[in-house]
Amino acid sequence: MRGVTVFRGISGFGRSGVVHSAALLDLSLDLPVVIEFFDTPDKVRRIQSHLKELLPPGHVVSWPAQVNEG
Repeated sequence: MRGVTVFRGISGFGRSGVVHSAALLDLSLDLPVVIEFFDTPDKVRRIQSHLKELLPPGHVVSWPAQVNEG
């Protein structure tokens, strides 16, 4: 991957509608995580294919991006 960023939510809710939130030093596993990455279209397609095997439908969002190099 040419670039990866991981964001961990401090609160969130899923289908249940129950709000989960973190205390100051909490390591709760039911909080939202967003993993953002970019690379060449071919490599992204390969990774998206792998993610579809690991995650339920509707959990992967993608959009085209342009890298300005210079």
